[in-house]
Amino acid sequence: MTELWNWRIDGAAPVVVYPALAEALGRVVMPLALADPARLPAYAVVCDVWEAPGEFGTIVDCYGVPEQLSELTCVAALARLLGRECVLRDDTLDAGRHLLVAPEGTIRPVHFEVTETDEGEVLSGRRLCSLEHPGCRGWSQCHRSRWAPDSVGPALAAA
Repeated sequence: MTELWNWRIDGAAPVVVYPALAEALGRVVMPLALADPARLPAYAVVCDVWEAPGEFGTIVDCYGVPEQLSELTCVAALARLLGRECVLRDDTLDAGRHLLVAPEGTIRPVHFEVTETDEGEVLSGRRLCSLEHPGCRGWSQCHRSRWAPDSVGPALAAA
């Protein structure tokens, strides 16, 4: 069984992202546009990287990621290699709640305003997931996550 990962990066050009992805994943990375399934090495990961409007406008999709790879470890390594913050969806059903992975190796929950456009989702208005904000208190979905409001955790591979 393989996985699909979707991340966003704070302003990194796709040409810089592909080699960093290969290093972070420890695999050959094939751009989706060039991948030929008949000639794809068994250890390769197919990735698509493009730019969209809004905060964290560089979008990364990784297809067929082997399940033995840890998503948080890989995204933390990518953030460190690029020196850029990355975000990925968290474990709640809240479309605006993400995990922010910083280059120095911390992971914390954040919220964005999500706007649907013809070009896809646009993220804006980042704020920390904190008990100081009324939307994160009480019975909010934030408390159902392993990443509770105001939490800051270490990323396993970012050191």
